[in-house]
Amino acid sequence: MSKVMIVDDDRTTVKLLQTLLELDGFVVQAAGRGADVMPQAEVFQPDIFLMDYHLADTDGVDIIRTLRASEQFATTPIIMTSGLDVEEEALSAGASAFLVKPFEPEDLPGLFNRLIAG
Repeated sequence: MSKVMIVDDDRTTVKLLQTLLELDGFVVQAAGRGADVMPQAEVFQPDIFLMDYHLADTDGVDIIRTLRASEQFATTPIIMTSGLDVEEEALSAGASAFLVKPFEPEDLPGLFNRLIAG
């Protein structure tokens, strides 16, 4: 089973995505604050990250840069989401893909599996 870390401070969104992804066979862990991502990721060892652009304590692009700078997560797929068109910024920071909100949650498993497979 592939492991997904959802990085988003919107609890409703996280619960919905977590439920849907678990039904599709993914193991899910959520981090609501940017400061929690690295400590949790080092223990959880996600196969892929789903990261919101706007977080309460930081921007998602800063977390992407931190993840990419770590040997452990330098090549782990990261999908960034936002209601704003910040695709160029996300991809230049190291995101593997970008989704504009609202996106179709049922599209995630296929995208995740493609990115994890490389």
